[in-house]
Amino acid sequence: MRVIKGFFSFWYDFIVGDDWTVAVAVIAALLVTSLLAHLAGAWVVLPLAVLVFVGVSLWKASRP
Repeated sequence: MRVIKGFFSFWYDFIVGDDWTVAVAVIAALLVTSLLAHLAGAWVVLPLAVLVFVGVSLWKASRP
């Protein structure tokens, strides 16, 4: 049982890390991109999501 708990603990820390909002944003961006995959301009979603959420993450980290 300890091995299973350690396995899931590792993956939680690896995926979520320090900020769960970034993990949710990545999952949301991937879902939106997959839903729009049949359109020609779907590739734009991920780079825009990266720019937005890196900016949000940096803004949150720089607040006093």
